[in-house]
Amino acid sequence: MKTEFDITLNSMDMYRFSMHHAYSGSQGILSVIIAALCFAASVKTRGYVEPMYTILYAVFGALILFYFPVQLYLRSKRQFLASEVLRRPLHYRVDEEGFHTSQEGASADLPWDGIYKMVSTKRQVLVYSSRVNAFIIPKSQLADEYGTLKKLAGAHLPVYRMKLK
Repeated sequence: MKTEFDITLNSMDMYRFSMHHAYSGSQGILSVIIAALCFAASVKTRGYVEPMYTILYAVFGALILFYFPVQLYLRSKRQFLASEVLRRPLHYRVDEEGFHTSQEGASADLPWDGIYKMVSTKRQVLVYSSRVNAFIIPKSQLADEYGTLKKLAGAHLPVYRMKLK
């Protein structure tokens, strides 16, 4: 069993990957908790302290909550525009041996035992080769091949390294 498909990334694909990677880790979770605490402090202190402190708590909460996603968006867009390689189509072949990628004469192989984990989100399949590096595969471009990809992963990856819906 094997499957082949071509992927062309865009800056939003990079942004979605960055958001997933950041907010599924401890830093993202902690930033949401701190923002929630700032908003709670703003509500709780209303009427008990000077209005400026209440406003500052709300501003800090909003800053923490919105700064990180905006920063990730700008960094993803800048990284995408700066890299000619990311803008070119990438051909994938997935078979019994693993993932094989090629782009304009260059190729790379990732055997199944070299895959750190595979995760599917609402719009992407992420194939991690390490804790921070992943192949980004938009589901919109994968189309009908997702089922085959899921079967191949299920046959070759341990359950704890596979989070495919």
